[in-house]
Formats: sequence, C-alpha cells, structure tokens
Amino acid sequence: MLGPVINWYFKQRSEEFQENLIHAVERQEELFQDLIVKLSQTEYGKYLGVKPSDHYENFKKIVPVSTYEDLQPWISRNMMGEQGVLWPGDITWFAKSSGTTSNVAKFIPLSYESMEHNHYAGSRDVLTQLARFYPNNRVFEGKGVLIAGTQQLFDQNPEALVGDLSAVLMNHLPSWANWKSTPDKEIAMMTNWEEKVDAIAHATIKENVTSISGVPTWTLVLFKRILEITGKSNIHEIWPNLELFIHGGVNFMPYRQQFKELLPGNHMHYIETYNASEGFFGVQAEPDKSDLALITHSGVFFEFYPHNEGPGNTVQLSQVKTGINYVVVISTLGGLWRYIIGDTIQFTSISPYKFLITGRMKLFINIFGEELVIENAERGVAHAAKITNSVVRDYTAAPVYMSEADPGHEWLIEFVTPPTDLEQFTKLLDEELKKVNSDYAGKRVGDLMMKLPKVRAVPEGTFEKWLGSKGKLGGQNKVPRLSNDRKILEEILTFI
Repeated sequence: MLGPVINWYFKQRSEEFQENLIHAVERQEELFQDLIVKLSQTEYGKYLGVKPSDHYENFKKIVPVSTYEDLQPWISRNMMGEQGVLWPGDITWFAKSSGTTSNVAKFIPLSYESMEHNHYAGSRDVLTQLARFYPNNRVFEGKGVLIAGTQQLFDQNPEALVGDLSAVLMNHLPSWANWKSTPDKEIAMMTNWEEKVDAIAHATIKENVTSISGVPTWTLVLFKRILEITGKSNIHEIWPNLELFIHGGVNFMPYRQQFKELLPGNHMHYIETYNASEGFFGVQAEPDKSDLALITHSGVFFEFYPHNEGPGNTVQLSQVKTGINYVVVISTLGGLWRYIIGDTIQFTSISPYKFLITGRMKLFINIFGEELVIENAERGVAHAAKITNSVVRDYTAAPVYMSEADPGHEWLIEFVTPPTDLEQFTKLLDEELKKVNSDYAGKRVGDLMMKLPKVRAVPEGTFEKWLGSKGKLGGQNKVPRLSNDRKILEEILTFI
C-alpha cells in the first residue's frame, strides 16, 4: 500500500527538517545570496540599481521596505503580461488575497519557484512534523479533504489566472496528492460557496477521510452540513478514521471546544500552520504547544522591526530577541521585495527560532492608549467562553469613542452556544483583558476613561451575511476581529 510508504518518507525527512531549524541563520544567508542575484535581473532591481554582489547592508539602503500599494504598479504590469518585472522568470498565476484589513483586493504573484520551493515545501514540512509527532499515524491510508477556494481568468489578460491560494495550489498538486485528496477538482473549484459546501459534503460522506485542511470557520460549516445530511451526532460517526486537522488563518483557541464536541475521543491530532498568499512561514514546533517553528529554508528571506519603531530599524534573523513584538518583512521567490505582510510576531526561542503570532498591524484597537491586540482578544473571549460554558462562532470588536455616553469597546459576538448570563460573560472578558494587557487595565481604572465593554449577542448567520455582501464568502475570508474604527461594526449591525 502507498500509505505506509508515504509515511516512511516523511519520517526519514524529519532529521533534515530539524537540521534546517538548527542552522536557520546559515540557511537565510544562503538564500539571500540567491535572491539578490535574482533581484538584480528584474526590472524592479534594475530600476533600484541592485547589483548581484550587493551585501545585506547595501540591500537595506537600496531597496525600500514596501507595502502592497507600493508594489501594486509593478504587479499590475506583470498581470497585464509583462514578464521579468519583479521576478526573472515567467509568472502567470496570482493569488487573490481577501484584503480583510483594507478595501483593496491584493493579487500576489506566484512563480513556479515560490509554489514548488515554498508553498509545497511548507506542506511537506507539515507532514514531516506529523510523522515526527505521531509516528504511528495512519493518515496516508485514507484521503484528505481540501477546502479550496475559487479561480478565474484575469479579465484584462486571458494569459493570467487569479484565484484563492488554495485553488491555485490545487491546480499544481503532484499526482499522488491528487489521488489522496477528496473531493475531485470539479467540485473543489465551484464558485458558489453555499453550493460547494453542499457538494463537498455529499461527495465525501462515503470516503475514508483521515485528514482535513482548512480555516476552522469554514470547516465547521462543512461539518454542520454533513451532520444535517446524515443525521449523525458527531463527525467520527461518518469518518471514524479521521485523525488530523491542519489549520491556520485564525487563532484556533476559540474553536477548540467546538471541534472537541464534533470530534470526540482522543485520537484527533491538530497541527497549526502559518501560511498566507505571500508565503509559507511556519509550522507548529511541538505537539500540544502553541509556538511555531520559523521556516527559514524554503524561499522566504525574513527581516523584522519592533512594532513600536519604524521600518528603518529592520534587523536580520540573527539579531532578533525574545519578548519583542516584531513586524515581519519578507523577500520571496515570487518577487515580493522587503514586503510588509502586516503580521506581528514575538519570538519565544532563538535556538531554534520559535514564535507566536501576536496579531496584525491593522488588527488592533488603540483609541484610549489601550493597545489591545488580537492575541489579547482571543484569550479574553476564550476565557469567558470557558467559564460560562458557552461556545463562540465568531466576533468583531470596535471602539466606542469618548464623545459617546459609554466610551470603551463594543463587541458583536455570534454564539453557537450562548451563555446563560451575558453580563457575566462580559465581566469575565473584561477581567481577562485586564490581566493580559496592562495598558487596557490602566485605561479601565475607575471607569474614568473606558467603561465596561458593551457585548451584543448577534443572530446566527450575521457574519456570513456581511461577508456575502462584500463578495468574501468562502475560502480564506474571515471577519476582521478588531478594528480601530467603527466602519465594519456599523456595517455588520445593519444585518441584524
């Protein structure tokens, strides 16, 4: 059987993976030498005056730290058919990012090298960790459910294709991976998300599913539909051999209880990844621990700067320290050069390099100097849900300004299982936020600056309706959980 052979392959790969983690700085130095040569061959590199012999300090001086808006004119040239713009090879595939922190859709160029040596290599690293964590797993004896997005031709250039990262990668999967996946590509590429969930459910019910990969929110939607169709009480009654869920995109903590209820027993394994349209950056370092191993050997050159400083203070991996909130800057095999991906991380170890995702640069609330980041919010919601025996499906929060009667934060929460006492939930959330964020606690003293949060329980389907109105239903799309203004929250309120 092929399954045991595949598992044996990934077990053998484990030593090499660990070796790469140990020699992370050396791998980054080797990668930089290759990337600077590639950059010098592009129109962008020539415009900046980059030479193949440039050292890192020259690279920092010549190449500006960039956002998507900075690189967008160059990416547009590529999308219109011009090659060699940001990468010396041909690029015809572009991953459409959901753009949840802005109103602009982002189209991330995907070269053959970025797909093969980063995204697919990262996927192999995940399975390598699986084989190391759980050597007796039987994942490869069955099939994996992939919840992919959609793709389409680019209107202005029929030679270019755009789509969700998962859809683009599915088009290039090796034959053995396609054979081990379900449903077939025709269903996986359906554009109507509601119809697709229904089709995936019907197509996979009778398969021997041993693993599933996807964003927790949409995986739960699929599970719910499967239970509706079958009348079963949990997913293991349909897929008794399911043992692995590979997840990323959002913090898993608020969803853990729902997965535990739908997947009872103790044979389920969960592996977290740090994967985005721009690249594959990390994978869970150890079983049952939340920090991630930084992938430094798969085509992404990393730089970092402290969140409270400017991009002029970037440092290489060898210079980072634990306990500092860093903004991540990347240069990739797809032609993103010194690109700010918008995430912040904090290293928990530098030998080897392990980290936690602390939030998004644009996903925070800081109207009163409270510096509330997504990591604080996730912990607060999870704590309140645990104590009140409630289950949260999704949420978003925004400020209530000082000009209002009760300044502070307003939370819209969609519950699977609501608390019997919403006031108790609110107080528990507030107390936990005070514990994990001293700035928040300081602004809450005496109710002088910030009042107790205002928490509203919203009807089931509220967030789906808002996503649908934005054309963001399905795939990797999700509701921004923190906003520093009230625009998104006010929009969502109109669907109640």
